[in-house]
Amino acid sequence: MRQKPKIEDLIGLGHSKLGFFKEVQEKMAELRNSNRALEQQRQHVQAVLDGITDIVAVISPDYRIRSVNHSFFDIYTHPEPEGRPCHEIFRSHSDPCEKCVLREALSANRVCRSTVIIPVGGRNRHFSLTASPLRNHRGRPTDILVVKRDVTLEKEFQAKYYHAEKMATIGLLAAGVAHEINNPLTSIRGFTEGLQRRMTSLSEILPDGDLKNDFEEYLDIIVQECRRCSGIVSSLLTFSPRRTADFSPICLNPLVRNVLRILHHKLKHYPKELIELDLDEKLPFIHGSTAELEQVILNLILNALDAIDSDGRIGIRTRMDPDGQAVLEVDDDGCGIPPENLQKLFEPFFTTKPVGSGIGIGLSTCYHIIQSHGGEIDVQSVHGEGSRFIVTLPVHVQSGGA
Repeated sequence: MRQKPKIEDLIGLGHSKLGFFKEVQEKMAELRNSNRALEQQRQHVQAVLDGITDIVAVISPDYRIRSVNHSFFDIYTHPEPEGRPCHEIFRSHSDPCEKCVLREALSANRVCRSTVIIPVGGRNRHFSLTASPLRNHRGRPTDILVVKRDVTLEKEFQAKYYHAEKMATIGLLAAGVAHEINNPLTSIRGFTEGLQRRMTSLSEILPDGDLKNDFEEYLDIIVQECRRCSGIVSSLLTFSPRRTADFSPICLNPLVRNVLRILHHKLKHYPKELIELDLDEKLPFIHGSTAELEQVILNLILNALDAIDSDGRIGIRTRMDPDGQAVLEVDDDGCGIPPENLQKLFEPFFTTKPVGSGIGIGLSTCYHIIQSHGGEIDVQSVHGEGSRFIVTLPVHVQSGGA
C-alpha cells in the first residue's frame, strides 16, 4: 500500500525548489553582468577603432566585409558595406583583385603590406595597406584585419619636394652649361649672317649658279640650327633661379591665338578641323610673363601634335574654375600616356619620344614656369585614348581702387 508523503518530505521539496530558483536568479544576474561587461568592452573596442583616422575593416577569408570603422565613411559613400565583397566596395570590381594583400596574408599567415593607387570619387588616391591575420586558439587565421591609410597628400608633397630639389640642382647645372654654349653659338650665328651679307660680292667669284645656291642653302641651315639651339639654351635657362622674368597683367586668350599664328606653317599640313578652340572671352587677367606662358602653350600644343594621328583632334579651351582661377586646358585624342609614366612627366630630361625627337625638357620647363607664376599644372590621361593637360593660374588682383 502506497504511503502518504510526510510533512517533512513536503517541506524538503519546497526548500529544494526555492534553492533551485535562487541559483537560477544568481546565474542570470551573473550573465547580465557578464553581458554588460562584454558590451562595455565591445563599445570600448569600437570607440578605439572609430578613433583611428585610418580605414579599419575586418574581412572574412571569402573576401566579405564583416565590419568597418567610422573612417570608412569619410572616403567611401557605400551606406552598408557589411556582408559585401571587399573588391566590390574598395575597387568596384566584380572579381577578386589579381594582386591581393589579403590573399597573401591568409596564405602566409603573417602581416603583409603593400601600396596601391585606387580611384575614389574621380580622383586617384594612394593607400598604404596592412593586412594582419586574426588567429584562433590553434593559430589558424580566421579573419583578416585590414588597415588602409590614405597617403595621397604625403605622396604629393613628397613628389613636389623631390621635384623642387631636382629643379634646383638642374637649375645650377643648366645655367652654367647654357652660358658656356651661348657664347660660341652667338659667334657662329654672327659670322654666318656676315657671310650671308657678302654673298652678293661672292657671286662674282662663284660664277657657278649651283655652287652659289649650295652656299646659300648651307648658310641658311646654319642660321636655322643656331636659332634652334638658342631656343634649347633659352629653355635650359628657365631652370636657373637667377633668371627672372618681367610680370605684367595679361590675358591667356591672346597668347593662345599668337601661338597658333606661330604654328601656322606646321598646322597647315593638318586638317582644318584639327584645332577646336573654346576660349572664354570673359576670362580675367592674370599676372605673368607673356614670353614664358607662350612657351608653355607652345610646348603643350607641340606635345599634342606628336601624340595624335593624321585624323586626330586637339582641344584648347580657357575658363574659370569654381575657385576663381584662370584655367587653360589642352587635350588630344592621341596615344595617351602609360600609367607608369604619369608621375615622371615633369622630371627634367624624361621623354618617351624616340631619340632625336626630343630631349625631355619641354614639360619640365612648363612645370617650372607655372610654379613660378604661383599656379599648378596637372595631367589626366588614359593610355590609348588621349591626354589632357590642365594649367591653373591665379587671377591678377588690382591694388587700390575706388
